[in-house]
Amino acid sequence: MSLEASASAAGSSSSIFLPFLEEEEELEYEVSSAQGQEGADDEDEVEFEVEADPIVEFFKSRASVTRDAAVESKLRLKKNRRTAWHLEVEKGSKSQEAEENWDGGGGKAARSEETGAAVESDPSSEAETVVEKIVWTARCLPEDTTLGEVLGPFEGQVSEKECWEVLNLLGREGLCISCLYFYEWMGLQEPSLVSPRAFTVLFPLLGRAGMGDKLMILFRNLPNSKRLRDVHVYNAAISGLLCCGRCEDALQVFEEMERNNVHPDNVTCSVMITVMRKNGSTAKEAWDFFKKMTRKGVDWGLEVMGALIKAFCDEGLVKQALIIQMEMEKKGIPSNAIVFNTLMNAYSKSGHIEEAEGLFAEMKAKGVKPTPATFNTLMDAYSRRMQPDIIENLLLEMKEAGVEPNARSYTCLISAYGRQRKMSDLAADAFLRMKKTGIRPTSHSYTALIHAYSVSGWHEKAYAAFENMLREGLKPSIETYTALLDAFRRAGDTDMLMEIWKLMLFNKVRGTRVTFNIILDGFAKQGHYKEARDVICEFGKIGLSPTLMTFNMLMNAYARGGNHEKLPQILKEMAVLNIKPDSITYSTIIYAYIRVRDFKRAFLYHKQMVKSGQVPDQRSYEKLRAILDVKAATKNRKDRSAILGIINSKMGLIKSRKRSKDEFWKNRKRRTPAQTTPSNDE
Repeated sequence: MSLEASASAAGSSSSIFLPFLEEEEELEYEVSSAQGQEGADDEDEVEFEVEADPIVEFFKSRASVTRDAAVESKLRLKKNRRTAWHLEVEKGSKSQEAEENWDGGGGKAARSEETGAAVESDPSSEAETVVEKIVWTARCLPEDTTLGEVLGPFEGQVSEKECWEVLNLLGREGLCISCLYFYEWMGLQEPSLVSPRAFTVLFPLLGRAGMGDKLMILFRNLPNSKRLRDVHVYNAAISGLLCCGRCEDALQVFEEMERNNVHPDNVTCSVMITVMRKNGSTAKEAWDFFKKMTRKGVDWGLEVMGALIKAFCDEGLVKQALIIQMEMEKKGIPSNAIVFNTLMNAYSKSGHIEEAEGLFAEMKAKGVKPTPATFNTLMDAYSRRMQPDIIENLLLEMKEAGVEPNARSYTCLISAYGRQRKMSDLAADAFLRMKKTGIRPTSHSYTALIHAYSVSGWHEKAYAAFENMLREGLKPSIETYTALLDAFRRAGDTDMLMEIWKLMLFNKVRGTRVTFNIILDGFAKQGHYKEARDVICEFGKIGLSPTLMTFNMLMNAYARGGNHEKLPQILKEMAVLNIKPDSITYSTIIYAYIRVRDFKRAFLYHKQMVKSGQVPDQRSYEKLRAILDVKAATKNRKDRSAILGIINSKMGLIKSRKRSKDEFWKNRKRRTPAQTTPSNDE
């Protein structure tokens, strides 16, 4: 089945699946009428050999077919196509919580320009069409009443087309439970109003609401009709399960699709590659799946190639991704902004900013208009390099290109200033500029500002920014709490450190190892060793056991506090946990004993450090050796003098010293032993 025929067969349901070709956490991409967004999770890098030759040979083995680039890269849409089919991808939650959120508010007034059906919120207004009347009825349902119970007057008045319009509008208003009851009512009509198009609307709605259980129940109970064994129904089910993170169920749906001999299309291929990537499959497995789909006659399209490029980029295989992009363009499928953004993001994450700049220049040379995500990718890379001047130039270039900066753009600028000391005022100025332009700050923006204040030692301003964040209704993340804790750790305010930690626990924000080490270091450096030990115990309860860095910080605090006698005990604790000391551990112990002039132990631990091979960097070791050499020279001189004295005395080489006469006894006569012996008469 060709891409054009697939799109026209079911009212171009392909657009539902386009959101899975774009970054969700790192980048924010614009959505066009034939393109969407994709949520992407960072996967662990898996190493395997995918040389250029096998990929190139595969592309060469394919028969070259001359195609029109415009036809190949774009969906051929029906006339009067309803753009309400573009469903935004959101992260799903648990089914029970999602049902409460979707039906708790009773719905809002909506006007659907896409369907041409106006829904008025004024009770006095009269609905004109059947669709409007049903939607109004669902919005004004009495308590303890379902939608199917009040739709008796509409029997025989609703068509299949109007049914999926109702489902679409109910979903847009958040009445997902009403959608389920309306679907049940559709199946009870004679003849049944259930159509493949209804499922292509309903399944993604359930996925967006996080109701994967309900989706699987509906899929397993599909009417046994050949009409419903349509590729678009299966694509909608896989897409909805992907939205709510149920990748295993999505794989089962695909297996059911193969068992029923339903021929996959390019949308199936692209969504399944995304499912495999999120489920932990490697890029090699995605490549094998792509070759399998190609053998089945699936047409190449921008969606498929974009998903494949994303799979390779997530594993750092940018070279292979570039080969795929080249072959894609040779087949007449031009790259769009999403493909360029994916490649640029992969290069910037690996630190190859020059290659990312080259792709940016190529993108402009080919006439592809950059999106905010394109500039944000470059800004994020230069932010990590602490080059705010380049980010300022990129902001100006964005405005000249007609691309409006967003919150992420200014967040990169704030972060670039905030990573450097004595530049917190410039970070605050960038934050104010963002607010003046009418851009609402995000939690990431406030986190970058709090970190900037923390680095410069402005803990009062950091806490004021945190309070402003709460007043604006933004939920602090663990990164926000960590930056705030670091500000008061640097200030040495253990009371506020404890208060912020309690607030974090009250809000059920789970700490990370970085949070753990910051709190411990804040208590330990102020001499609160008991509280520091309590922190280790509390974080151990949630599975965060102490690491080498934890013990190094604890040793440093004990050494600075003059408690050097505790250091051997900490070494024993490390041995129990099978944690080997490093150069920082030994250097901390050696300097601790040098401070108290216990050079014997200092030399002992220096010997252990050299023997274990844990020698610090050259500059640090030269400084340590200079101190030890001076002490060793003094000690050797004393030892040499003492040893020579012992040897000389044993050999009789030392002359007896003449004692000076006492002035009081100098005139006293010495008496012989005979004189001192008393006589018998006496």
